Amino acid sequence: MKTLRDAKVGETVRVVKVHGEGALRRRIMDMGITKHAEIYVRKVAPLGDPFELMVRGYELSLRKADAEMIEVI
Repeated sequence: MKTLRDAKVGETVRVVKVHGEGALRRRIMDMGITKHAEIYVRKVAPLGDPFELMVRGYELSLRKADAEMIEVI
C-alpha cells in the first residue's frame, strides 16, 4: 500500500482511500482530500514535515502523520 507520505516532490498521485476514524478523517476530507482527488506534491520541508500540496486548485500543508492515512496510486 502506497501512502501520500511515500510520494516524491513533483509527483501527482490520486487518492484511493482515506483511512482513520472520526474527527481526524473528517478534517482530512474537509480539506478536499477525498477518493479520486488528484494531489500534486509541491515540496517537503527541510526536516521532512510538513508536505506542501496542491489539491483542487489550492495549496495545503499536511503533516507526515496525516499523510500516512491517505492511500494513493
